Amino acid sequence: MSAEAVNETRPFEPQAIEAAAQAYWETTRAFEVSEDSAKPKYYCLSMLPYPSGALHMGHVRNYTIGDVISRYKRMIGFNVLQPMGWDAFGLPAENAAIKNKTAPAKWTYANIAHMKAQLQQMGYAIDWSREFATCQPSYYVHEQRMFVRLMKQGLAYRKNSVVNWDPVDQTVLANEQVIDGRGWRTGALVEKREIPQWFLKITDYAQELLDGLDKLPGWPDAVKTMQRNWIGRSEGLEIRFDVRDADGTTVEPLTVFTTRPDTLMGVTFVSIAAEHPLALAAAAKDADLAGFLTDLKKGGVTEAELETQEKRGRDTGLRAVHPITGEELPVYVANFVLMNYGTGAVMAVPGHDQRDWEFATRYQLPIRMVIVPTPVRDALAEIGQHLARHDDPMRSALGEAAAVDVYDTTAAVQVVEEFERRIAEESAYTERGWLVNSGEFDGLDFQQVLDALAARFEADGRGQRRVNYRLRDWGVSRQRYWGCPIPVILCGKCGDVPVPEDQLPVVLPEDVAFSGVASPIKSDPNWRKTTCPQCGGAAERETDTFDTFMESSWYYARYTSPGAAQQVDERAKYWTPVDQYIGGIEHAILHLLYFRFYHKLMRDQGLVNSDEPAINLLTQGMVIAETFYRDNTDGSKDWINPADVEVIRDERGRITGATLKADGQPVVIGGTEKMSKSKNNGVDPQLMVGKFGADTVRLFSMFAAPPEQSLEWNEAGVEGMSRFLRRFWREVITHASQPDHPEVDAGSLNSAQKTLRRQLHETIQKVGDDYGRRHSFNTAIAALMELLNHVGKFDDMSDQGRAVRHEVLQAMVLLLNPVTPHVCHSLWQALGHAETLLEDIPFPQADASALVRDAVTLAVQVNGKLRGTIEVPVNVSKEDAERLALAEPNVAQYVEGLTVRKVIVVPGKIVNIVVG
Repeated sequence: MSAEAVNETRPFEPQAIEAAAQAYWETTRAFEVSEDSAKPKYYCLSMLPYPSGALHMGHVRNYTIGDVISRYKRMIGFNVLQPMGWDAFGLPAENAAIKNKTAPAKWTYANIAHMKAQLQQMGYAIDWSREFATCQPSYYVHEQRMFVRLMKQGLAYRKNSVVNWDPVDQTVLANEQVIDGRGWRTGALVEKREIPQWFLKITDYAQELLDGLDKLPGWPDAVKTMQRNWIGRSEGLEIRFDVRDADGTTVEPLTVFTTRPDTLMGVTFVSIAAEHPLALAAAAKDADLAGFLTDLKKGGVTEAELETQEKRGRDTGLRAVHPITGEELPVYVANFVLMNYGTGAVMAVPGHDQRDWEFATRYQLPIRMVIVPTPVRDALAEIGQHLARHDDPMRSALGEAAAVDVYDTTAAVQVVEEFERRIAEESAYTERGWLVNSGEFDGLDFQQVLDALAARFEADGRGQRRVNYRLRDWGVSRQRYWGCPIPVILCGKCGDVPVPEDQLPVVLPEDVAFSGVASPIKSDPNWRKTTCPQCGGAAERETDTFDTFMESSWYYARYTSPGAAQQVDERAKYWTPVDQYIGGIEHAILHLLYFRFYHKLMRDQGLVNSDEPAINLLTQGMVIAETFYRDNTDGSKDWINPADVEVIRDERGRITGATLKADGQPVVIGGTEKMSKSKNNGVDPQLMVGKFGADTVRLFSMFAAPPEQSLEWNEAGVEGMSRFLRRFWREVITHASQPDHPEVDAGSLNSAQKTLRRQLHETIQKVGDDYGRRHSFNTAIAALMELLNHVGKFDDMSDQGRAVRHEVLQAMVLLLNPVTPHVCHSLWQALGHAETLLEDIPFPQADASALVRDAVTLAVQVNGKLRGTIEVPVNVSKEDAERLALAEPNVAQYVEGLTVRKVIVVPGKIVNIVVG
């Protein structure tokens, strides 16, 4: 039967093929798993999605990567868990509810149902029996229970904190949610506010979180570097400055932490935060200062903003006493000092700190140079020696330029003068170096002065060595409705009282009227008012809800213990840690750091028995696409979806022109950017699945780029993947129509048969390594495409020819199965097998004997340029290699009429013919 006839009998119809496979998987509950000590476990997890309403291509890429790994691991004998759930709380649901005039819960659950159907349409091997949404009380009750226990252990607490406040959304924003001083969603100018906030003591785990990064070789270095920088371990001195009021009365001292104690002799003023008690006390006596403090409440508290904003301050009238010299230094309120960073006070060294330099320059405060680099130190030494030789009474470690000029105008003086000028006029010198202008400490380096000052201050009780961290405790309060209620009762008599565990969960009401103006639980007295469990008196529930990072910090563990009465049960110790975690690098700091921290909390509760939540982490790249637009008359841009644009490409596939399909008129090509709603360049996966089938979309997602790199969406590339699958389908169906499929007799194969069989087993070897060790899915698919090309050229219809072809095609079905499982499910049956789950069929193993080469391909060059290849026996002689190379037709035309001066044969690699 011809290929065309076979194709008519078994046409390639992706929708029917995929529906049949998915029905079988659902009926047999193929991907539901339980603990099995007979097999090694493998927990493959992709970051859970927010139920926004529709899958985007970022989801498709993320979950396809996980699915390929999961299916492959099951085929090589692992007991594989791949679960799915929904990160369902959060502000977007509130915003959507306002827009659609509905309740956040109703909107969320409708989206979950829709997105689940989309995920199932993609054919992912997910154990849906473990599904949950984090907004369900059966999930967040365990989170509340953990919080209650942490409160009792002192690891959860409430304190006033200065926060970024979005006045439109009426909520606290994390630093990362403030962009150019505005809220990331509303665009409103962010304000500073001091409000009560709940915190978890992540700082108690700072050193362990830092040390643990060295035990994660399977995590990307970029992620580990970002976490190290965020934790920000630093060593230095904590130093006490006595403080005097304007009338000389001693008031509360100031404590500062510095990583640069070597600059202590360069302190010319002290800066404190606007919320510092000394600032507030001074403002009570100074109306101008009070007004300044009020003004400072505008703006956010992000480090980026503090670094770039104009430096502003006011003299408090207080004076700090230098702990070495006794000099009285002015105390300023400065807008770049925050109360919740360190002690809220900074010793200002404008000669050697850029922020202090900018502040001092603006307010004409002294700038003192006390640290110099080696060339300046050497220049000063030369100047000092010069003065000594002239027996001048002036002995200055600095070698003041005015005095030195009397005697010399050497290069040394110029070096010193230039250094002094730069500090005075351009910027601070912030590197380490050698001390000058520092009295008894002159000539010391950083470590020497650190040791000397630490000994001195520890002896007189004025300071001590201290390790400090940039990391702050995790603020988990959010002033919004759609979140997990914080299980605390606020009692006027007893204070903050945790809700007794037998009264949990504190359930968030879902059937509410939501306008966005006020939280329904805050405005509902029936929900808010309660009695104190300690004294029985009237009290109120906490109306703040948890930051949604709380839910996503431990969801991976709940998957392991569906239905457990506690947060997790013994099953968690079987499945954790996660073997492969997959998600975007944009989560490197917040989610992934909290993810690690919460795991340690559960470990310390005896719930898990590992130190880290995930052994390996894969951070997939973005999905990007071309953008198109037209300029509006008001200067704005009207972004046009790529699906509505007709593009013109050159021979290399590059876009050279574009028109709008609706009117045929040109549109502007805006460049390639991350798919987003703002640029209207997203591609709907469902449309692509409807047009090409899920397997084609999966195949393109894995082939177009390595997983860590950005994937550029290109419909022409999708069409290419569709053609490959159709060709593969046709090849298998045509072969399957043959009456019989003999067994391969390796001892009786001819050269061509051996070659194809060797190519198969080389491909098996490569694909297994690419799937398993390298996660290089694009090169695995490329190898399979190349193998199909070899099959297409193999026209041997003898018994052994058909036997080799059968071995190749059957192996290819299994090799492709992790990427295109629907098509492979159908083709396996076409090859004569009963319907079964291919993940339970062992992954093909390379036959070592088939890999032995009888022949080798040599490249043939003429004067260094490749002109052809020849197939020769492995042990070919030099003479025969020369003869065959010269006889190769394409090579012969470049040699004809010329003198062969030399032939160089590199065994097994190349023949180079030199002619002239």
